[in-house]
Amino acid sequence: MKKLMIAVGVSVLLSACAGGMGMNSGSGGSMSSGSGMAANPMVGGAPMYANKDIVDNAVNSKDHTTLVAAVKAAGLVDTLKSPGPFTVFAPTNAAFAALPPGTVDTLLKPENKPTLTKVLTYHVVPGKMDAAALMSAINAGGGKAMLKTASGGTLTATMSGGNVMITDAKGGTAMVTIANVYQSNGVIHVVNKVLIPG
Repeated sequence: MKKLMIAVGVSVLLSACAGGMGMNSGSGGSMSSGSGMAANPMVGGAPMYANKDIVDNAVNSKDHTTLVAAVKAAGLVDTLKSPGPFTVFAPTNAAFAALPPGTVDTLLKPENKPTLTKVLTYHVVPGKMDAAALMSAINAGGGKAMLKTASGGTLTATMSGGNVMITDAKGGTAMVTIANVYQSNGVIHVVNKVLIPG
């Protein structure tokens, strides 16, 4: 019975991610036969390839140009091109634009590299946690999963109305808008807010 409930939960999550969050049914929401892994969705108008690493895919997304610029400014390109695996909660350009005016420009200054690095690595969880693994961790945690980030902080994953929500140390909450963007060195989940470490 527990396995059935988890399977139903994963099905709801995948349906919500594929159907309710701007992804059309032709963009990879169906399961591929035999592999058990969903085909990659389009992100930022670009195809994402499971045989490319996180950086090589992210640079092609028009919705993640700010994130890519920040990763370069923080000197994290080589880290995110390494074997990992990593789970990345990737904020969109709109998420960065929603920060207080001047925040991004200030973070991108060379003298603020340590702060920028902390913010970016707060979006990275070591290991590969796709939607099924996140759901399993949330269920095992009685409705929430505590995720240790590469920066040493903690994110809290919960479910709300069929959506995975990620809460940061400051109490801010981001919604996973596109899940399971598989990479050669992990998985990306697109989020609609920038997560702020404590």
